[in-house]
Amino acid sequence: MTEQQLPAWADPSVSPAALDPQGVSRRGLLRRAGLFGAAFALGSAAVPARAADGRRPGGEDPRLAYLVGDHHVHSVYSHDAKYTFSQLAAAGAKYGLDWMVFTEHSNFGHADFGAALEHREILDARAENPRQLIFQGLEWYIPAAEHCTVFTAPGPHEVDVLTRFESAYDGKLLAYDKGGPGDADTARNEAHAVKAIKWLAEQRRSGYVDDVLVLANHPMRLGIDSPHEMRAWRDAAPEIMIGMEGAPGAQGAAIPGWRGAGSIRGEYENKPSAQSWPGYPADAYLTYGGFDWATATVGGLWDSMLAEGRLFSVTTNSDAHRIVFDTWKNGDWPPGQTFDSTGRLPDPVNTDTPQPGSDFWPGQFSRTHVGVTRYGYRAVMAGMRAGRVWLDHGHLLDGLEVRLTRDHDRGRGVTLGGRLRVRKGEKLTLNVTVTTASRPNPQGILPEPAHVDVIRGAVRGPVADRDTWKAPDTRVVESKDVSGRTGTYTLRIPLTAGDESFYVRLRGSDGNRNGTGYLGASVDPHGPVPHAPGNGDPWADTWFYTNPVFVDVEGA
Repeated sequence: MTEQQLPAWADPSVSPAALDPQGVSRRGLLRRAGLFGAAFALGSAAVPARAADGRRPGGEDPRLAYLVGDHHVHSVYSHDAKYTFSQLAAAGAKYGLDWMVFTEHSNFGHADFGAALEHREILDARAENPRQLIFQGLEWYIPAAEHCTVFTAPGPHEVDVLTRFESAYDGKLLAYDKGGPGDADTARNEAHAVKAIKWLAEQRRSGYVDDVLVLANHPMRLGIDSPHEMRAWRDAAPEIMIGMEGAPGAQGAAIPGWRGAGSIRGEYENKPSAQSWPGYPADAYLTYGGFDWATATVGGLWDSMLAEGRLFSVTTNSDAHRIVFDTWKNGDWPPGQTFDSTGRLPDPVNTDTPQPGSDFWPGQFSRTHVGVTRYGYRAVMAGMRAGRVWLDHGHLLDGLEVRLTRDHDRGRGVTLGGRLRVRKGEKLTLNVTVTTASRPNPQGILPEPAHVDVIRGAVRGPVADRDTWKAPDTRVVESKDVSGRTGTYTLRIPLTAGDESFYVRLRGSDGNRNGTGYLGASVDPHGPVPHAPGNGDPWADTWFYTNPVFVDVEGA
């Protein structure tokens, strides 16, 4: 399928029920967005010309459709997972995913054998699942830190780039894993991580691969991704290192009675170690409403990076290894074979008895929605790079459209990840169109949002202390009670441009569990909170988050 063609699910001759086994057609979602035909395929062409200096106030982002995906999935080609590509692709289709990335762990078996074998199966999976975009990626052990998703656009060199990268830059394979304040090799290892990201950027610039993206995975799980490292990765190639998991996988880890009395959503069950950055508080190692502390804390680490005026996206995903209540187990090894000698686990076998696990199937609970102007691999990557991203848990919403406009403009304004240029004192409107869930989620619950929160932060430029994790001028500025509202409705929230540039982002939940935010009630009066150990039913505490929209005030 080429980038210019509409996907099969936009073909009016195809039955919606045949395309979506859960009953909501993607055609219907596109119809609500008004994006059929040329308007969908060529939406970006509608942007009006700017003035000669390129500095016209306002903005006119293209119309978008949202494709749902998961950028962190493991198969039999990861040493600690168990499912085949067919099982995972079928699950993704069942739960409505348009795209997914297979991110196998780096190790010698994978580098020597697995990546090439995996690629053959990915080609088969692409052929067998023409309505899904299936990327090949890698879970990179970052030198001096933890993990990242790395993935490329399909092409003749996608495997070569991934395997060369794995051999030359993986912290685990090179034994460049140490990054604590007391380790002699910390500076070398941190520098190697930056070099790795720059190398990926060069592969894209040279045209060796069409595209490549990197996102930090579960950044606060071990506390070893320091603020200065995350800023260094971003600054090395911001077009490549685009963000982080705002919420980790393993969301089923703390289902009551399942894994144990001390279990936490996301498997965030660690304490500070000698490898951890010492500036993080102990509470940073927990999830808040299932989200990473770096994301969930209003005025915290994510906001401190956004307050520099630079986009850094958040996502969510399954990190699928072992699915909760699943009955499959790893198959037995043939005599004399190991993962290091084959690069692949034996196919799983069904036991009819629930097996240990913390994860959900791709798309079953965690969903990343990416705004695109056309259908295709590069379009998804372009949408992620542009920051046109929102995420939800538990299928909390069917749809979300965000537009920020100047009050005297009649255009579409800008959307998530975008920048609106305004003059001091101008009146703005944040238009938030919510489409509530139209059917029960995979748990049988019909979720309903209870509130939509507007979070605003001042943009002050690059920080002097690159280890800062606070944005003291970011706070919840408005909370809309939307309890009982169903269908599609639009919230119109007035804003005023002050003396300095700023950004706004959105958050909301089902209202089942919230409390005073980590930095106090004056910053966040009813934010996500940690659950009691062993009592974290994820379906009873669901949230959505959006990427920011930036407002550049002339003269600020």
